[in-house]
Amino acid sequence: MERIVFLDRATIAPQIRLRRPDFEHQYVEHAFTAPDQVALRLEGASIAITNKVPITAATLERLPALRLVAVAATGTDCVDKAACQARGVVVVNIREYAVNTVPEHTFALILALRRNLVAYRESVLRGRWQESGQFCFFDHPIRDLAGARLGIIGEGVLGQRVAELARAFGMKPLFAAHKGKSGLGPLYTPWQEVLATCDVITLHSPLTKDTRGMIAMPEFEAMQRRPLIVNTARGGLVDEADLVRALDAGLISGAGFDVVDGEPPASDNPLMRAASRHNVILTPHVAWASDEAQQALTDQLMDNIQNFVAGRPTNVVLGAY
Repeated sequence: MERIVFLDRATIAPQIRLRRPDFEHQYVEHAFTAPDQVALRLEGASIAITNKVPITAATLERLPALRLVAVAATGTDCVDKAACQARGVVVVNIREYAVNTVPEHTFALILALRRNLVAYRESVLRGRWQESGQFCFFDHPIRDLAGARLGIIGEGVLGQRVAELARAFGMKPLFAAHKGKSGLGPLYTPWQEVLATCDVITLHSPLTKDTRGMIAMPEFEAMQRRPLIVNTARGGLVDEADLVRALDAGLISGAGFDVVDGEPPASDNPLMRAASRHNVILTPHVAWASDEAQQALTDQLMDNIQNFVAGRPTNVVLGAY
C-alpha cells in the first residue's frame, strides 16, 4: 500500500478539492511542516507531496521507502534533484496550469497602476470628491494601454499569453532578447531597446544564476520612458533596493509586484517599506491562485501520482522509473 504525505496542504486554498487516488493508499496531510520535521513526517512514505517544503539530501538518506516527490508547483527549487536522482527517487511537477490566472493578474496590476486606481480610491475615501465641488477631479494622471509599448521578459507560455492580452488592449508587445545575448531571431527585440522604449515592462522569467538581479540600477537608468515595472514571476529577478531608489529618482513611474526575494518578506524589505505608495502595488504571491488554476493544479497533481503508480509517470523532472 502506498503511503502519501502532503507536507504543506495550507499552500492550497481550503476550498479547493483534493481528490484521492483510486489505488490502495494511506493519505496524511499537514498544514505546514518545518524543515526539522520533514524526515519524521515522511517516515515510511513512498510518495511525498510538497509545494515549498525543502526535500534535502540529508532528509532523503533517512527515507529508504520514498519513491516519488510530487511537487505541487512548477518550480522544483525546494527539492535536491541530484540527490533524488542518485537514490532513484522520481520528481514530478505541475505544468501550464496558470496560463490564465498569471497573465490576468499581470494586467490587473498594469491597469490599476496606469489608471491610478489605488490613488483615486484613497482620495475618494478621504473626501476629496466632495472637496472638489464638481463631478470629477484630476489629482492623478491616467494613461491608456492602447498604443503603449509592452516589454515582456520571458517568452514562455505565460509571456506569450500576456502578449495576446496586450494586443487585445491595443498595446505593442515586444519580447526582450536575453540580457547580454544577441542573434536570437526575429521574435526578440534587443534588450537595451526594450529598456529604452517601453512604457511597461513585465517579467515572466525563471530565477536562475543568470537571471538573478538582471534588473538593477544600470537597467533603471536606461529606461527612458519611465515605465511601470511588473513582476509576477520570481522574487530576485529585480534588485529591490535599486527598484525603490529608481522610484525615488523618478526613473520609473510605478511598480506592481506579486513576488519578493524571500517570502514572506521581512518587515524591512525595501518593497514592504514602499508598499504604501500610490504608485506601488504589492500582492502576496497570489497571481497563480485563482480558484480555477488551483483546482487545475491539484487535479494535475493527483494525475501525476496516479500515473506514477500505474507505471506511466507524467511531468517527470528527472528520475529513472
